[in-house]
Amino acid sequence: MSSAPRLIDLPLFSDDRGTLGFVEEGGLVPFPLRRLFYLLDVPPGGTRGHHAHRVQHQLLIMLAGGCRLTTDDGEETLDWVLHGPRQALHVPPLIWLELADFTSGAVCAVLASDRFDEADYIRDRTAFARATGGTR
Repeated sequence: MSSAPRLIDLPLFSDDRGTLGFVEEGGLVPFPLRRLFYLLDVPPGGTRGHHAHRVQHQLLIMLAGGCRLTTDDGEETLDWVLHGPRQALHVPPLIWLELADFTSGAVCAVLASDRFDEADYIRDRTAFARATGGTR
């Protein structure tokens, strides 16, 4: 079984020039950073995700707006809400992830532990249940 998803509080520093936020490998991020991708212009009612990774970790940060995320480890389903860059959601391997209810103008950055590899994706719920030994 994989480790559980968890929220990570991110540092933000504000002054009269604006706000600076950052994420760096080693401290708050429990995996090596190999890739950044981002989701934007998700249409109203649109969803993303609907898959798990075999070995890849992800850290999801809403740079603008918000969305609802659902994680499933094969035994427990949890709902999360991210709004703005104050928190990130760490999604370890073998966690099914779905994103929905994006606000207008939402931008979600995803930091990943590896480069894109289609073989790392589990896109079928039955295959996910087999991989996790889930009870559902």
